[in-house]
Amino acid sequence: MTETGTESTGAFDAPPLRRLRYFHGQMLGARDFQREQEYFREKLKLRMRGVLGYGVVCGLYVEPARRHDKDCPPDADESVVAEESAQSEQSEQSEQSEHSEQEGTEHRRRKAEVKITPGLAVDCDGNEVVVRGGCVIDLWKALPRDERDTDTVWIGIEYAERPVEPTRAVYNDACAETSDCEHGWTEECYTVRVTGCEPPMDDRCDTCCSRCEHKVLWLARIDCVDWYEPVRKDQIHMNIRRPFGRHLPTVITGINWIHGHTYTIDEAKALLGTQDEDGGLVVRFSAGVRSDTLQRGVVEVQVIEGGSGRNASTWYMGGTFAEPADHSATETAETTAEPATEPATESSRFTKRFRYRQTTRETLQDGDRVMITVRAAFILDRCCRPVDGTHVGGRVPTIDAETTESDRRRGCDLPPSGIGPWTSGTGSGGDVFESWFFVKER
Repeated sequence: MTETGTESTGAFDAPPLRRLRYFHGQMLGARDFQREQEYFREKLKLRMRGVLGYGVVCGLYVEPARRHDKDCPPDADESVVAEESAQSEQSEQSEQSEHSEQEGTEHRRRKAEVKITPGLAVDCDGNEVVVRGGCVIDLWKALPRDERDTDTVWIGIEYAERPVEPTRAVYNDACAETSDCEHGWTEECYTVRVTGCEPPMDDRCDTCCSRCEHKVLWLARIDCVDWYEPVRKDQIHMNIRRPFGRHLPTVITGINWIHGHTYTIDEAKALLGTQDEDGGLVVRFSAGVRSDTLQRGVVEVQVIEGGSGRNASTWYMGGTFAEPADHSATETAETTAEPATEPATESSRFTKRFRYRQTTRETLQDGDRVMITVRAAFILDRCCRPVDGTHVGGRVPTIDAETTESDRRRGCDLPPSGIGPWTSGTGSGGDVFESWFFVKER
């Protein structure tokens, strides 16, 4: 006997998929055709978010508004929802009426505006969000009134729908007294969202099956907003946006040495922590990685000897993880019969950076090259996925340091995605992070 699958109290969050079955002599109404549309829409959304994922597909850059850019027209699909716009206008008018004429003039001088460029995105429900034309947003008007006491704002877009093209029905509804107009079409548009509170991150390991809670696709964070001055390009940070895909890979976002740079012997010793217990090579990640995966052999420091005459002999520099602490004691405790005195905390299980320092006394010489290898495939994130560690172009930035002149001469200020700063990774995950620097005597 063949049994058909039915709903159960389960983990897969998907609506029941029932399609219309036609037969001769069937009576169909508007509700039947609406449900048929919903069937195909839900199938497409399920396929989109389950197989491909969600996030920004292309475009949707946030830029400073220019003088000739126009605001979003109230009747365009690239506009803020009409109700929210009306509420903002009423709030603005009430504020101006409460202040003096001079203060009212200052309100009218607000220039904190940004522009969202055309593009395509998919939200976590699988809805396609299309922006066909550029749209200028007044941050002050779009920001909720109770969140205006901040100089840091986040801007994003959210899928929306609205009825359009009113049409008079040929036949009156059985319960209606008059033949009112009905909207004949539903237009898929979007709403611009601006907030002064940091949005929550989507920390789900699998975005396919679990329920979506983050409907807004955040595009940029804008720092140090001056409500009376135009927004500058350096204030806009778009690295908070989610690239399109099922998973958001953990990448390397910063190192404390300059890739390909030449250091003096003393500078190299300080960098490697040869004589300073607070020194060492520091690597920073975009999200927490499992501390127990930072094991011996994951990081290697190799010295390729240089100098005049025959060279290229190599040797490996001994070292250990200084941050987080060495796991040898933890491993020993786990193998003994004695229980741990304190359970592992979240901060001890995961870390967003490590520091690796030299523990041997080998010396560097003029002309040496120090090769640093981080086997990112063995470093796992919270979802037990490998860090995407490919050092593309050697462009991972230095921690807490400005771009050097040599970096400016190399070009490629932005990665292929068009969103800076540079990080490791190609989207495939794993691989090996490689970097080096040179040593000179003086």
